[in-house]
Amino acid sequence: MNRDWIATARTLSQALPYLQRYDGAIVVIKFGGNAMGNDAAMSDFARDIVLMSQVGIRPVIVHGGGPMINGMLDRLNLDSTFVKGKRVTDAATIEVVEMVLSGRVNKRIVQAINQEGGRAVGLSGKDANMIVCDPADPALGFVGDPVKVTPDVLHQMHGAGIIPVVAPIGTGREGETFNINGDTAAGAIAAALKADRLLLLTDVAGVKNADGQVVTELTPEHVEHLTAEGVIAGGMIPKTETALSAIQNGVRAVVILDGRAPNACLLELFTDHGAGSLIIPSRVSS
Repeated sequence: MNRDWIATARTLSQALPYLQRYDGAIVVIKFGGNAMGNDAAMSDFARDIVLMSQVGIRPVIVHGGGPMINGMLDRLNLDSTFVKGKRVTDAATIEVVEMVLSGRVNKRIVQAINQEGGRAVGLSGKDANMIVCDPADPALGFVGDPVKVTPDVLHQMHGAGIIPVVAPIGTGREGETFNINGDTAAGAIAAALKADRLLLLTDVAGVKNADGQVVTELTPEHVEHLTAEGVIAGGMIPKTETALSAIQNGVRAVVILDGRAPNACLLELFTDHGAGSLIIPSRVSS
């Protein structure tokens, strides 16, 4: 008998406790612009999401799209500036951001999932007033911070066997359109859903210690210590801030992992080894 088949059967058997553990669980996945990669990477990600749905997980995809926004702004000769890592979004830029995120990027992910046999539907935080925002900072223009998330439409989609794919665009109290940081949007949605897991897919292996090694499990106190010591720095800070906020608001655990790694989500959910850095509440077992 082919040894590859035997190994596959063994892997499936070893995954059984995890399949049982996550049956019916809500898992929110932030799929970043850099993690999207090429068409092959997109197909692999979509296949993993469909598999998760088939075994009873209720996934919600929240995506970014920074590289695609940059490309479109360049094509339109619109300047783009950043303040503390966040894009300054004026009236012209927000139109482009919404067009790219709710249109091109969102539908590309939806199509990839559907091609792998799933049932995905794309929407943004504006649909059904799902994400209501206040301005994050006057200097940033139309960049919003979620102040209210109403996830009813996501529950309804799950009930119908549909995988929601959410663009991080929100609405203001006066009907404005706001650009939301993708990690922030994913964290807010995960908290509103009281998700079992929030997976933040990025382009690094996880949170690293002072020796450059990935820390596989952290508590909020550990994260705060590494941040104070300057070990957690740069682009990892907003991700860990999102993780801590999500945990504080009811998410069971958050994982920061490399979305470019093959089958990263499956490795995290269905194996002993896991993937990336698991952040859990203090004194609570994962």
